[in-house]
Amino acid sequence: MAEILRYEHVDISYNGSRIVKDVSFALEEGEILGIVGESGSGKSTLIKAAMGLLGPAGMVTRGDIWYKGKNLPDLSAGELRKLNGPELGMIFQYAGSSFCPTRTVGAQLYEAMTEHESLSKKAYRQQILELLEKLGFEDGQRILDSYPFELSGGMQQRVGIAAAMLLNPGVLFADEPTSALDVSVQKQVVEEMLLVRQTFGTSIVLVAHNIGVIGAMADKVLVLKNGETVEYGETQQVLNTPESGYTQTLMAAVPRLRRS
Repeated sequence: MAEILRYEHVDISYNGSRIVKDVSFALEEGEILGIVGESGSGKSTLIKAAMGLLGPAGMVTRGDIWYKGKNLPDLSAGELRKLNGPELGMIFQYAGSSFCPTRTVGAQLYEAMTEHESLSKKAYRQQILELLEKLGFEDGQRILDSYPFELSGGMQQRVGIAAAMLLNPGVLFADEPTSALDVSVQKQVVEEMLLVRQTFGTSIVLVAHNIGVIGAMADKVLVLKNGETVEYGETQQVLNTPESGYTQTLMAAVPRLRRS
């Protein structure tokens, strides 16, 4: 498989304070990388850096983030905006909070699509309904006509996955997509993200504090502690024979989902 994303010796700081320290990893096409660690370990910061979502206080202070031959920290805000959506997608921890409560889901997804390509509402409707069907939604029409608050938390998260896949990005970043859900709904979201990889060949970087979710999904895993790499390698090797006491502690602290 060809490499699609690479972090090389990346440091990230907020207001001059170094949060992420010398992190490197590579992601191949169609691969799922899990990033796991305690709250505050720098997991979300690491993936937000690729999309320019660190805010005014955050910046990549050292290293490179390569995507298809482009070094993302070197791009202007306008150049990065063109990549976010068609090339780089994001699923947030609380997908419902990223939707406007006073507009239907369909209207918001249409606006997101037309930001990057010209589509009639009829063509958009057909395209989004086909996508929802591929992702296992049996009532796509109702979803599009609903307001966000009319959907359950689990359904909002599933719609968030669909929204991130609207323009079929090469890399999908997922920031704790299951942490706010109960166990049964977590399983649905995990299965849907695996379906995204299977259906579209999408590469996924999954951030989680639950190593069980990582074990159920990821091909490789990166373990972070205080912004530094503790372990990195094939998921089953890291989970079955962890070299770090920190990784052993994470594994002992949470239940694990079975890989289907």
